[in-house]
Amino acid sequence: MIANLPPLNAVRAFAAAARHQSFSRAAEELHVSHSAVSRHVKLLEEHLGVLLFERRTRQSSLTPAGQAFYEHVSLALAQIANAAASLKSGRRVRKVKINVRPSFAVRWLIPRLPAFMALHPDIQPEVVTSTLPPDQTRERFDVVIRRGEADWATNLQPQVLLDDEIILVAAPSLIQNTAFNSPGDLLKHTLLTGRTRRRDWQDWARHADIAIRRDQPVLKFDHLHLVLQAAVDGLGVALCPTSLLGKDLASGRLISPFPELRLPLTRYYYGVSQDAGRDAQVFIDWMFSRIQQDVVDNDPELSLQ
Repeated sequence: MIANLPPLNAVRAFAAAARHQSFSRAAEELHVSHSAVSRHVKLLEEHLGVLLFERRTRQSSLTPAGQAFYEHVSLALAQIANAAASLKSGRRVRKVKINVRPSFAVRWLIPRLPAFMALHPDIQPEVVTSTLPPDQTRERFDVVIRRGEADWATNLQPQVLLDDEIILVAAPSLIQNTAFNSPGDLLKHTLLTGRTRRRDWQDWARHADIAIRRDQPVLKFDHLHLVLQAAVDGLGVALCPTSLLGKDLASGRLISPFPELRLPLTRYYYGVSQDAGRDAQVFIDWMFSRIQQDVVDNDPELSLQ
């Protein structure tokens, strides 16, 4: 595992550049030159074999691969920093084990975890992913999050966490090449779908009062975060819960051609283990505060402007 690590100085430079969306500001933070940051990022891109940034005259923006890499790297660096701070101060690090589905982990939880860790350096979140119904006899956790109340173990009491809706999204280039004047224009495109959300297109089409053709081109993926990556890459149109859109709309990687056309989804619920410590409630309170902040930060209309 250690032998497979990328050059860590390059990872640190990449994380700073990704956070600021600027090589110059990353250089200021790291007290190095702009060219040094650029060399580190280029070295990392060569090591990984992918392009992490799209270079522009006055700004460098993350590619989809760069965004996905940053979401994981930022969490890992925060964990390293917290571990070092705990050793230096002699504090005992407490752990909270959070059990979530993969797409919720990648699209909602992991991008927000560095903020939690900055607020609570003594609490170390441990994220495990599972698609199984919540059951402590099968796997240990402190907090579990799932959509809906079905199939929860009897010793867990699901509590409402987050309301959700589904909307249509696509890459800007796809919309520019084939105009979306009405929901019926959907039939001109390939539909992107996830294995765990097979009924979404039928439900949305019924809600939009259109009929999907039997010969409609469809691309299927294992998880929703792969569906969204395919949408960013322009492979087709996708349906996405608004809770999992992250910064894709704000950054312009995706747009919603019909932002007002939304389909209500089953809520997210959370459960707490009977033997969970008080830190589990700290984590839950933080989640609710982030959900409220997201409402303030996000454009309520999800407009194209």
